[in-house]
Order: sequence, then C-alpha cells, then structure tokens
Amino acid sequence: MRTIKAKHKAVYEPIADLVTYRAMPTHAVSMNLLDPFIFLNHHGWQEYHPHNNGLPFGPHPHRGFETVTFILEGDLTHKDSTGMVSVIKEGGVQWMTAGSGLIHAEVSSPEFKAKGGPLEILQLWLNLPAKYKMTPPKYVGLQASAIPTVDVDNGKVSIHVLSGNWNGTKGPFEPLTDIHLSFMYFMEGGRYNINVPQDQNIFLYIVKGELKVNGEFARIHHLVEFNHDGEELQMEATSDAIILFGYATPFNEALVAYGPFVMNTREEIQQAYEDMKNGKFGNEEELMD
Repeated sequence: MRTIKAKHKAVYEPIADLVTYRAMPTHAVSMNLLDPFIFLNHHGWQEYHPHNNGLPFGPHPHRGFETVTFILEGDLTHKDSTGMVSVIKEGGVQWMTAGSGLIHAEVSSPEFKAKGGPLEILQLWLNLPAKYKMTPPKYVGLQASAIPTVDVDNGKVSIHVLSGNWNGTKGPFEPLTDIHLSFMYFMEGGRYNINVPQDQNIFLYIVKGELKVNGEFARIHHLVEFNHDGEELQMEATSDAIILFGYATPFNEALVAYGPFVMNTREEIQQAYEDMKNGKFGNEEELMD
C-alpha cells in the first residue's frame, strides 16, 4: 500500500461573506506539491437568506490552466467572453479550459439570490503543460443527470465519474492530459480499493465526514498527501463521507503563478497581463450584471 506522508488541514479564509476553506496552496502545501493539481477552494457549507448578493466572483481573467467546479448545493451561473452561458445546479460540474485566455464570471442565479438556500461549491485548478498553455479556451457544464455513477460495495459507495476510466465507466469530460477525476459518496462502513500507478500523484480531499485511508484516519477539510512507495489505496468510511479523488502523471515543469494566471515563466505572466490590458481576453463589461 502507499503510505501517507501528511494530512494537511484546509485554511479558513472567507471571501466577503462566503465561507471558504482553502486546501491548497497554503503555507504547508505548495502549488506544485501535487502537480498537476494546483489549487482547491471549498466554499460553504452555509445558508443564504432570501434577497442575498450571491457568489462574489464577478468578471475576471484566466490563462494557462483548467478549472473544475463542483456544485454540491445551490447553483452557479457561468458566463464567459467566448459567449458561453449556463446555470449548473446541485450535483452538476463545470470544466473550463482557460488555455490561451478568457474572462469569465461565476455568480449565483437570480432565483438563488431571490430565494436563498444552502450553498456548497468546490473549485479545483488543474495545471496545463507548456505545450497546451495556449490552447483555445473551452467550457463544458453538465447537470447531475449527465454525470455517470458507479456503485461499489453493494451500493455503499457511489463514484460520480468525471474524467478517465473508473471500473469500466468513462467520464464525460475529456481533459487534455491523463487526469482521472471523480467525486465519491460513502455510506458509513462503505469500502473502496483502487490501485494507482506509483509514479502518479494522488489528490484526495475530504469534503465531509471521516475515512480510514491505508490504516490512517482522515477527516473533513483535510488534504491527504501520499508517498510514492506503493500502488494500493484502501478506503473505508467511518461515517457518511464525501471525497474529491483524482490521480494523474505529474508534468515536472517549471510553474509560475501570479493572480489569475499560471504559466511556466515570469515573462509569460507579464505577457498575459499585457494581453489582458490590450483586450485580447475579451470584454469584461459585457459580463457584468
């Protein structure tokens, strides 16, 4: 079995009135520790009252990576400078390839702002290798009904398959690299074992509950870091639990991140800001409410 190197607790850092736990990067977790998984924000759980302002993520640019956004509760309205617009509801997922650059907004729907309700959303950033940094932007948003599930351990574990192949089920999202990504729901006592190639990095974040992972307990708001000394993972839920789980081959490339851009050199970061200033990412005003 792979041994656990560390369990990192997410840092509580609210954004305006939005409850937020940042799992990475933190003072203990560098952005390239789990390459190509580079960033995770966990928003909520919280209850919004009626006539609220919703999510605070107005128009902003990105270049050089992908964002994967999971809507556990509430909803998320996406608008971007390529013309894509969608409202993804509970259980749905958005996968956006920023690539060469775009501007997007992530806000709550008018219905959610009027009525309020529970909200919990996670956003994961996936790096892109140098050869794909300037790929054309792309957005895919899927509702819960379009995401296949695989049940194991007599239904005690439900794997919501996003990308890669899981027990013979292929994910609907097609990343540019070998990202295997899923959302897993465990009933108490549910067990799931998987072998991950020893040279690949594993991303395992506990969204809710507690699990025993390769003999060690890991609980809510913790990111589990593994050594590269084996392949097998054994997971057993000691309560009802939800985890975000993935694995991929690391790029082992230089990584320079500044603000909304993730590139390979400082010069490329400077160029991104120049391109944004010169309007090459699109018109921010068109995405304003």
